[in-house]
Amino acid sequence: MSADLPQHRELVTAIPGPRSIELMERKTAAVAQGVGTTMPVFAAEAGGGIVKDIDGNSLIDFGSGIAVTSIGNSAPRVVEAVRAQVEAFTHTCFMVTPYEGYVAVAEALNAITPGDHLKRSVLFNSGAEAVENAVKIARAYTKKDAVVAFDHAYHGRTNLTMALTAKNMPYKDGFGPFAPEVYRAPMSYPYRDDKAMDGEQAAARAIDQIEKQVGASNLAALVIEPIQGEGGFVVPAPGFLPALVEWCTANNVVFIADEVQTGFARTGALFACEHEDVVPDLIVTAKGIAGGLPLAAVTGRAEMVDAPHAGGLGGTYGGNPLACAAALATLETIRAENLIERAQDIGTLMLDRLHRLQADDSRIGDVRGRGAMIAVELVKKGTTDPDPDLTKAVATAAHQQGLIVLTCGTYGNVLRFLPPLAISDELLTEGLDLLAETLAATGRS
Repeated sequence: MSADLPQHRELVTAIPGPRSIELMERKTAAVAQGVGTTMPVFAAEAGGGIVKDIDGNSLIDFGSGIAVTSIGNSAPRVVEAVRAQVEAFTHTCFMVTPYEGYVAVAEALNAITPGDHLKRSVLFNSGAEAVENAVKIARAYTKKDAVVAFDHAYHGRTNLTMALTAKNMPYKDGFGPFAPEVYRAPMSYPYRDDKAMDGEQAAARAIDQIEKQVGASNLAALVIEPIQGEGGFVVPAPGFLPALVEWCTANNVVFIADEVQTGFARTGALFACEHEDVVPDLIVTAKGIAGGLPLAAVTGRAEMVDAPHAGGLGGTYGGNPLACAAALATLETIRAENLIERAQDIGTLMLDRLHRLQADDSRIGDVRGRGAMIAVELVKKGTTDPDPDLTKAVATAAHQQGLIVLTCGTYGNVLRFLPPLAISDELLTEGLDLLAETLAATGRS
């Protein structure tokens, strides 16, 4: 991070400040109205656990650009690697004149993703693009068409990934018709499931529906986030994922793990699948892969990834050399700075504080997550009824106090926390203090 960026919160204007207000007017006039923003401020500098806006306000970052800058903004190894690459060349297109960086990233992903089987990787630009290509690979390999996703899932904004995504607004409304042969199964959602239902029972429920409504003989792939992101940071009950993998293996169905948000140390493991020793057939990664540069990948069993014909996979910018350099530097940063362990420590600190808040406030219906991927689900007092209005009010108030927090969930009632792994304990604690004050100040009626 920038050596001269102080790691403390400081508000020198109201949020938003005058320069951000002026720039927001320009944004409104120039940028498509469909592109929303969480906060009405414009970034000028970022590093560690701080984002500094153009008015000079230093904000505590509990968002990491939606889990992208997990190793911290402008991490030194990333900056150095990208600077060296941009001086050499910025683009040739790997499909025209290939370069070593792409190959090195593929080798690294093949080595570090779960499973010791022979693997291949292919690189893309975004998580949605990678998910879509994982489905292409599964269809080419199985010669089957249907795909199953889960309740509360989020997989992207392209046509196929919108079909896979569960939530209508704002992702799907008015954008159909969607890609066909996409089906939905019930997710394990421990807070909202019958309390007697364990992970294996939840899997049996999903499998029963899949077999009745789709049929294994028609099913190319099952696509699932090991911990759901936009759907509410839903952590499935233990046993749910392994049971699905076992069924997929027995029925020639490709198990695709969407680790776009959970990957690269975010959950206190390099990949969230590792928490239950799940080995996916294909694993999709993006977001935290390259320190803030656009890159995504599909990595998986060689016989599956090799199933599409030559020329069937690729793209002009896929595996851009700058992004590849950044990805290799990101992986080195995770290793050298022990960021898997750091994510575990962040999770311990945050969960302890949030559980104590929950004990004193019945509006916190659930506290969940792993590592530095933590959420609270807010409900109406004394019930399990979702309270999206409270969630919005708390997030807005936190923003005004200089804390970047995000919301999510099918019901719009989840506050999600994705601090960079470079954040200090002091900033984490201050951010949680602000959250506690904000909740207390937001009416309990």
